Amino acid sequence: MARSDSVMLSGGQVASLEPDRWNAARVELVVDGTPQSSVNLADPTDLAFEYVERIGHVVDLIGEPREAITAVHFGAGALTIPRYVEWTRPGSRQQVVELEPELVDLVRERLPLPRGASIRLRYGDAREVAGRLPAGLQGAADLVVVDVFAGATIPAPCTTVEFYRLAAGLLSDRGVLAVNVADGAGLAFARGQMATMAAVLPHVAVVAEAQVMKGRRFGNLVLVATRDEGMLGWLPRLVAAGPHPARAVTGDELTTLIRGAAVVTDATASPSPDPGRGVFSR
Repeated sequence: MARSDSVMLSGGQVASLEPDRWNAARVELVVDGTPQSSVNLADPTDLAFEYVERIGHVVDLIGEPREAITAVHFGAGALTIPRYVEWTRPGSRQQVVELEPELVDLVRERLPLPRGASIRLRYGDAREVAGRLPAGLQGAADLVVVDVFAGATIPAPCTTVEFYRLAAGLLSDRGVLAVNVADGAGLAFARGQMATMAAVLPHVAVVAEAQVMKGRRFGNLVLVATRDEGMLGWLPRLVAAGPHPARAVTGDELTTLIRGAAVVTDATASPSPDPGRGVFSR
């Protein structure tokens, strides 16, 4: 890609597709200076971003290798994870929910989806669309990914127990909910999200870079929740898969971590903390 391509989003942010300065095969989606995701059309397994790689490893551990799955994605970004699912699990049925049609049009024009991929797009607010997805998806999803950002922050309506109940209702018995959360010192927001997910699903784990997990720097944490206790047997493999250094927290350690954190409701929700321009800026 020889030039930047951009669109104005409904909230006034500018989303652009820009060449990766260090890897000519990659294109980055950048929103108001914050890199969101990366695409390598020649190799969709090249996920580039740390938290996206962690979600990719969750995808790898569902069922049998290359088994087709049903997946629902809240937040399209550059469609990096849907591309990964299609590449590693051909024939998968996928539903993507995205607020910004202009963003999806730009991504699909400049970074076309694989031919024949069963990736359906629905446009609208993630919270609103979650409550009216087709009955055929209820209880059918092996994977639900929540990666909803308005610029650099997560909108409050997608952080609540009411929203997570809707997302959890899509899961099959073996289904996994994977949520990208961004937070910094003290992890007050992330701890609230952990407590909220634990109020909805019985088995919750958190995977992140070690210093982020300790609340020593701003970064991304991947929260994973399921009804299937056996899924937690994945954790050693999930940590071993990297990126490194990584930590996983679950069980008693998670209970200790979230002690004192309140479950987030529609009445109490607020957006995730703004990382500031210097944290993720290019």
